[in-house]
Order: sequence, then structure tokens, then C-alpha cells
Amino acid sequence: MSMTKAVAAPTGKRLESLDFIRGCALFGILIMNIVGMGLGPAYDNPTVMGGDTGIDLWTWFIVNVGFEGTQRGLFSILFGAGVILFTSRANSTDAYFRRNLWLIAFGLFNAWVLLWGGDILYFYGLTALFLFSFRNLSGKKLLGLGVAAFALGAAWTGLETYNMLDLHKRAVAAETVPAAQRSEEQKKAVDEWKEESRGSPSPQTVARLKRENQAGYVSALVVRAPRISQAQSWDAYRYFFDIFGMMMIGMALFKLGVLTLEARTRTYLAMLLGGYAIGMPVNLYEANWLMSHGFSGLARHQADITYDLARLAQTTGHLGLLGLFLKSGIFPWFRRSMAAVGRMALTNYLTHSAVALIIFVLLGYWGQLERHQLYYIVFSIWAVQIVVSPIWLRNFHFGPVEWLWRYLTYGTSPPFRKAAAMPPAEPLPAE
Repeated sequence: MSMTKAVAAPTGKRLESLDFIRGCALFGILIMNIVGMGLGPAYDNPTVMGGDTGIDLWTWFIVNVGFEGTQRGLFSILFGAGVILFTSRANSTDAYFRRNLWLIAFGLFNAWVLLWGGDILYFYGLTALFLFSFRNLSGKKLLGLGVAAFALGAAWTGLETYNMLDLHKRAVAAETVPAAQRSEEQKKAVDEWKEESRGSPSPQTVARLKRENQAGYVSALVVRAPRISQAQSWDAYRYFFDIFGMMMIGMALFKLGVLTLEARTRTYLAMLLGGYAIGMPVNLYEANWLMSHGFSGLARHQADITYDLARLAQTTGHLGLLGLFLKSGIFPWFRRSMAAVGRMALTNYLTHSAVALIIFVLLGYWGQLERHQLYYIVFSIWAVQIVVSPIWLRNFHFGPVEWLWRYLTYGTSPPFRKAAAMPPAEPLPAE
């Protein structure tokens, strides 16, 4: 068999642990994304729309404390592990770069065609190009570099927070001066903080966003284009160290045996207890601080001071919990089903965007549902994907988008439908 056919052939062996955690992270990402998909600027401020009392406030609270920032953290960690798997075989260099360039293209499609401004595929494909040079480092070195990179991203957030708090301080000081006597710098500080202090767009802006997002595909594309452009330009710089750091940590955890369940049970227990002991109290503090201060702009920036610390710790706790579950061996049917969801992660992720496009844009429900009602959609998607994914993979080697991705990467058509017997193929690491 030629090398091209060998590398395009179906995987001979997969790591269920990686597929399972990827599937859980994929479902977790939808918990977070659904608010941006259906309520836009109310993502982190429930007072904007979607309800900020009763069950809607409780929904915000539970999601914010339990999941905010952690699911993309898990997904980034799994992507980093995939880098080691993919590059662990000979002659994978060209395919690696083609694969990630095509991932960038999928991200562009997700953002500009499916209209999801919170796409992560573009960032993952771009960041992966920088990871290649680090693939041969030891697990400990990768872990150190990953934490250092993440710390740089956190420092960037810290600098932005400091600047915003300083702006608030200058605006408060300027307001003690009679308006007619204020300098240009003082007037600028007051005006800038007035806009920032709300912590959300103006009611007029929110009303305009509702109209334009409900007016059909073209209207939604026009109103979302500036945000998508910013996300795929400036934000690629702004959040590079965050994503790069988490991916490096994933590369390290794979080499250290944590993601392959080779670590001792006490390692996962320590991750769970240590991560939650730090992350949960800090997240609770941040959430209560925001609520008690009316989700103001000042409260949001103050909560950002500890955001990255809590996110890293909480992600570690989640990973420890998932590791303990996998080590226990319980509920094998659930493990297999979630692993199937993870094997079809690209297809399932893009399906989330497609469903959101249909419901919120084409059917006009953007800004119409209460926050808690969004999770009826989430649970419905989960139910379909956890049933359909294993059924699909019993009949096909890949999810449809995974098949296309592999075809584009290797330039040859890999087997798609499972036959009664197949010629042996050189096994590939799991993707």
C-alpha cells in the first residue's frame, strides 16, 4: 500500500480516553456557546436580555460558576494531545501543516457562512502551526512552557483590567471637577467610562441587534461581520497565549500519561480536589460579586482580576473528575457513546453552528428566548448526538466532515462506509 493510501486509511486503534474527554468538552462548549448564539451580548450579562431573575438568573449562575472558560480549556488541551498523536509517526510533517491550514478554512466557513462569531477552529488551526516545533520536548518542559504561556495571556488580561480600573479612577476624579473646568483629558475619561460603566450595549443598540439578527441571513451577516473580522484578526493576537498555553499543557499531559490514564488514581484525585478547592470558591466569589453589583462594567473588570486563575484551576478539576470516571470503568455504554461524539467532534461542532443558524437567524428566534429556554435546545442536541454518533460510526469509519478533512489533508479518498472486510491499513494515531 502506498504511503498516501496508508495515511488516509481509517485509524486502526483509538484512545477512548481522549475521545471521551473530547466528547464531554464538545457538549460543554455548547453550554457556553448557546448563549452567544441566541442572546449575543447577554453572554456574560443577563440583564441585557433573556431574563435576570428566577430560573434565568440561576441558569446564569450555575453555568458561570461551573463551566465558564473551562470547556474551551479542555478542548484546547485535547487538541494539544492530538498534535503529539498526529506527529508521532514518520513523514507526517506535510500532512500536519495541510491539516491545520484546512482547519483554518473550516473556521472561516463556520464564522462567515454559518455565522458563528465565536468559532474556535480558526484559532486552533492557526495556533497549531506554532506548536509543531515543540513536539519533541519532554512532558515536563512542555508543561512548564504551557503554564508560562498561559501566564502571559493572564498578564495581558491583568494589564487590560488595570487600564480599565485606572480609567474608572480618573473618571471619578474628573467628575469632582465642574464640567466647564474639566480638561480635555478629564472629559475624555468621563466619556469613555460612561460607555464602559454599563457593562453592556445601550438599550438602543440591543434593539437594533434584535431587528437585524431577526431580519434574515444577509442582515445577520452584515451586522455580525465587524465582530467576526475583529475575532479573526486582533483576537488572534489577543488570545494567542491563552490557546497556545492550554495546547502546550495538553501536549505535556499526554506525554506524562495523564490523558492516556497511565497516571495513578491519586493523581486524578489530587487534580480534582486541588482544582476545585481553588477554582470553585473563586468562581463563586466572582459570580456573587457581579450579581451584588448589578453586572456593572466596574464589577466585571474587578472580577477579571481572578478570572484566569479560577479558569485554570477549574479546568484541572474537571479533567481530574473525568479521569477518575474513566479509571473507574463504570457505565461503559456511556463512555462508548461519548467517545463516539468525540470521534465526530468536528462534524458535531459544526452541526451546533448550523442548528443555531437555523433557529436563531432563519427562524428569527435571536433574542426571543429566555436564558433557561436555550438549554432545551442544548439538551435536544446532546440527545441526538449521543444517539446518532455511535450509530453512525458503526456504519462509517469517519464523521462526514472528518472524512472530508482527511481527504483534503491527504489528497486521496479514504474508505468511508464500513465493509464486511477491508484490506489492512497502516494504523494511525487517533485524531
